[in-house]
Amino acid sequence: MTYSLQSRWKINGNHLIYYGLQNKGNLFKNRIKISRRQAEIITSLPKELNENELKSLGRLLDKQVVKTDKIRKIPKSINEARFCKKCSANDFIIPGIEFDENGLCPMCQTIDDTKELKSIVPIVKEVPRAKKSRFDVALFYTGGKDSTFLLYYLAKVKKLRVLAMTWEIPYMSESAKQSIENAKKHFDNVEFITRSVKQEDLRKVYKKLYAISENTCACPSLAYVLFYPEMVANRVPSFMAGNEPAQMLGLYYNSMAPRIAYTFWQNNFLQMLVNIGRVLTLHPPLKKGQFHTLAVMKQLAKGDNPIKKLSGYSDELVSNIVTAINEVPQLLKPLKRSIRYSSRTGHIPAFVHLDFDEISGGNYNWRKIKDTIVNECGWVAPKDDGKGLHTSCKIEKCKEHSQFVRFYNCRSRMIPFSAVEISLASRNRNLSREQAISEIENSLGFSLEEIPETEIMCDFLKEKL
Repeated sequence: MTYSLQSRWKINGNHLIYYGLQNKGNLFKNRIKISRRQAEIITSLPKELNENELKSLGRLLDKQVVKTDKIRKIPKSINEARFCKKCSANDFIIPGIEFDENGLCPMCQTIDDTKELKSIVPIVKEVPRAKKSRFDVALFYTGGKDSTFLLYYLAKVKKLRVLAMTWEIPYMSESAKQSIENAKKHFDNVEFITRSVKQEDLRKVYKKLYAISENTCACPSLAYVLFYPEMVANRVPSFMAGNEPAQMLGLYYNSMAPRIAYTFWQNNFLQMLVNIGRVLTLHPPLKKGQFHTLAVMKQLAKGDNPIKKLSGYSDELVSNIVTAINEVPQLLKPLKRSIRYSSRTGHIPAFVHLDFDEISGGNYNWRKIKDTIVNECGWVAPKDDGKGLHTSCKIEKCKEHSQFVRFYNCRSRMIPFSAVEISLASRNRNLSREQAISEIENSLGFSLEEIPETEIMCDFLKEKL
């Protein structure tokens, strides 16, 4: 009997790495250290193993190393996929996902364990009116479903003075552009500002990003770079991004944010330690959300800090974007100046979040949200009106496709964002399981074949510098 390395396990030096999402008991046990002898045996597979080799493999046997006829097949299309019994998760869009004896995926197995994991930035109930700024809050506004709903809630429901900041990307959808123009007519208490990057500089960034990520998606990171100096100059007390519940929780299942990241902002002792360090270095103590602001901006300006790298948690997406932005270092100079000034003076816009489920009546139902923003904001749905995930960009499918192909072929450990998010959204009943499956099949970029939208991205890259 021959033995083989189970599918989705790959050897990397003295470790075995799993590219997938395992059942609850092994959810994050995706990296196993192996001995030199075990590595030699695994590298020689598939083959028949003698008694000594079987003994050397030890605990790896029947899990990572299996009889060849036990190799798990990975679907090559959505039509071959096995779906979770409760949500839209399946082993095509997330190759290597496991199911328990009840047919549930790991996300549905852990629904009770993760119900309190709402946000990695502080959640606020109310946004107070600012006394030293003409804005109460700033918002990164794309014209998509989520940021439009947040704009509606802040400006119309809470009647706050909002600074709506839009980064004009070359791939902004026509529906998003029209939604932004319509929003300008609906809100008298909102100031809309836009920024863009010189096309020759943007192509340098995009070309580098495409070389390492196979797509050019730099949102919202580059928007932070462009707008942080603006927020500091206007002394905006807080800012938000339009991240719905599935996006926030998706970071946990993608091993990008540990459980403590969702509760750090509630831990007064840890906050005290941070502030002791700041006082000792003659910096004003931080208020809620300001630590998160500095962490995000410093990562963009300097890359991951050593502690984060040692933790084992990483954000491949942001790391690649930081590398790409450094192709045009001049872009980072205003950001670095603003970081130094705001940290020294304490004029740091706090990065905070609203619980979208709570502010929308208990459940962030996509269909109801669309109806609300169409009526209240003049929001324009994309041509594919069944699409609810990421609605503002013409190359969103390109990002999904590239992340999917890279993960499918074990070239990246990052599970495609949309695969996790659409599964979580259906698990949490933001849309029905049937609606989610339809969106996967008809609207998202999960295909092993190149998709037509890739031409839009590549056409911009082909322009001469």
